[in-house]
Amino acid sequence: MSGQVMPCSPAEIGSLFLFEKLSADQLGTLCSEGRVERFEPGPVYTEGEPATCFYVMVEGTVVLSRRVGGDDVEVTRTSQRGVYAGAMQAYLGDRVRQAYNNSMRVTEPSRFFVLPADTFARVMSEWFPMAVHLLEGLFFGSKSTQAAIGQRERLLALGSLSAGLTHELNNPAAAAVRATASLRERVAKMRHKLAVISEAPFSPEALKGLIEIQERTAELVAKAPALSPLETADREDALTDWLEDRGMDQGWQLAPTFVQAGLDIDWLEQVAATVDEEILPNAVGWLNYTVETELLMNEIEDSTTRISHLVDAAKQYSQLDRAPYRVADVHELLDSTLLMLSAKIGPRITVVKDYDRTLPNVPAYPAELNQVWTNLIDNAVAAMNGTEGHGTLTVRTARENEHLLVEFGDTGPGVAPEIRDRIFDPFFTTKPVGEGTGLGLDISWRIVVNKHHGTLQVESVPGDTRFQVLLPLTPAEPDPAPEEPV
Repeated sequence: MSGQVMPCSPAEIGSLFLFEKLSADQLGTLCSEGRVERFEPGPVYTEGEPATCFYVMVEGTVVLSRRVGGDDVEVTRTSQRGVYAGAMQAYLGDRVRQAYNNSMRVTEPSRFFVLPADTFARVMSEWFPMAVHLLEGLFFGSKSTQAAIGQRERLLALGSLSAGLTHELNNPAAAAVRATASLRERVAKMRHKLAVISEAPFSPEALKGLIEIQERTAELVAKAPALSPLETADREDALTDWLEDRGMDQGWQLAPTFVQAGLDIDWLEQVAATVDEEILPNAVGWLNYTVETELLMNEIEDSTTRISHLVDAAKQYSQLDRAPYRVADVHELLDSTLLMLSAKIGPRITVVKDYDRTLPNVPAYPAELNQVWTNLIDNAVAAMNGTEGHGTLTVRTARENEHLLVEFGDTGPGVAPEIRDRIFDPFFTTKPVGEGTGLGLDISWRIVVNKHHGTLQVESVPGDTRFQVLLPLTPAEPDPAPEEPV
């Protein structure tokens, strides 16, 4: 908004600490090219608008705020003469996007010395060339360092996830290989037993009955009930006794397999009624191999299904085959991230999922949200690994007005009050040198706030730390975020 233009006094401008070392000629130049404006209570400029002016307060009270989600969050309120804001980076020209990185308003009639952005840039370059070079170096050096370390942070996370995924894939793959080798051995023994049985004088009816029992046996394996340890022990004892009573001394070896497959004494009685007593041990052995092959095929199926789920989770996490911006189910994203990080989370930490499955999908950049989840989970795990005993990671989703809440709670020692306001700052870390870049939470904050117009905040006491992400439910795609100040 425009204010009331007033006379510009070089003496008054020179009394401001920013200009107190300037010569009379330089103060005269500022007054001729700039202006003094008086603003009534209300907004002066708005965050994101083109940065056209540099403001220095002569008198009054100024409030600076930043937009977080749909709210303006106050960051500074002061009545100190000489404070400045506005086109702070005009000296960089078109090398960066020249937009106001905050909003400014006054709460009482206030006067400002206002300098057009192009004049501010020229004055800086002509009067303070060394200072400009230093500022440029700081600005672009910080940006370059931040980008390089941010890339390293992502590569480290990718390496950690790859190692975890490799570990997770190795277990079911190794299980499938072992089960396949055992299956080959059991099938060979089954063929041998079948040859032994075929040498006995079987009637066609008896052979047909034995084959039918084999088919029913396979069906029973697929429907095997889950038994308690006590029920399992009782059944194994009963089957062992039945087998040994009929001359099968290795009954104690066969009984656990039969019980695992859901077979009982009634089933064995059917087998005994079908075959002659002298070939009963061979028939039972043959059916034992049938059971074992079914169990091994179940194990192979479980292992390959697990591998398939892991590959699907990796695709879901990476979002390689998805649009970068789309409407997404946060629960799918959370599940894929938790699965990818399962090796890193480890057995000492219990994961509790407190999901509200009735929540709608949200407009988002899913791959970048997965990076946020990764950073927050990684921090929670690191905090809990530093304490003795076990920890609990609670991932909760809920609706809060027009936002979807994703909360990561941990039972670690908490965030100390004296550093709570700094944890989202770039390069700030409490980890030892070389173990943390200090960009995880900064990157997360930028993704949530700048790209999704959401909020990222923390609530923490010892034993209960909660990082809370609020994402808008509205389907409007976020605008590109303005460049951040140095």
